[in-house]
Amino acid sequence: MRTLSLILLAVPLMAQKHGAGRTPTDQEIRGLGATVAPDGTGLPEGSGTPAEGRALFAARCAKCHGEKAMGDVGPRLVGGQGTLATAQPVKTVGSFWPHATSLWNYINRAMPFNQPGALSHSEVYAAVAYLLEINGIIGPKDTMNARTLPKVRMPNRDGFVPDARPDIKR
Repeated sequence: MRTLSLILLAVPLMAQKHGAGRTPTDQEIRGLGATVAPDGTGLPEGSGTPAEGRALFAARCAKCHGEKAMGDVGPRLVGGQGTLATAQPVKTVGSFWPHATSLWNYINRAMPFNQPGALSHSEVYAAVAYLLEINGIIGPKDTMNARTLPKVRMPNRDGFVPDARPDIKR
């Protein structure tokens, strides 16, 4: 379904330029899921805690990312703070990602790898809460939801070049 989403988004451009394909229906576009902006616009209802996320991670994520999120088949998700300017940067949730809302959006669309998009919104909030907590970004009692997640200040928030395109909100 996620591969189809990329195709559906590209088809209108191909149709316009090459006279092939069709514009996706509103239902097909809605099926792609929530579109979440860095400021949290588009986040759906739901909530999750680090404790809920820990259980979910053990059941659904550890087989790829390792029991402690240090990587295995999938990439490492914890640690790496202070390494981005070194000769061997470690890009993780805690060191690289600029917005917690982007993490929510990615997990919602692409995880788990063998069944992307299968997690409920509350499960995604819980997974994000767990990853933020083990990276020392939020506390163990913090709840993530559409109101609290955009307020999380990621360690590398200011580490990206500003986007000067007029259609991009900051």
